[in-house]
Amino acid sequence: MEHQIDLTAQHRPEVLERILRIARHRGFTVTQMDMQLIDDKVRLKFTVKSDRTLDLLVSQLEKIYDVVEIK
Repeated sequence: MEHQIDLTAQHRPEVLERILRIARHRGFTVTQMDMQLIDDKVRLKFTVKSDRTLDLLVSQLEKIYDVVEIK
């Protein structure tokens, strides 16, 4: 099943790596991604695919210190 996530985070060099690592460790495959830099924040729109529930991924992404908002 595919899910779309809209995420806003502080712009730091390591934040994208952390998001992708968490997605991979939780069993999700990123199939599409769009990133925009807006002032000191980064906005990511990405699609993930997995048989697992989306709540598993979202709960882990919310724990990242630099993540401001997830939709």
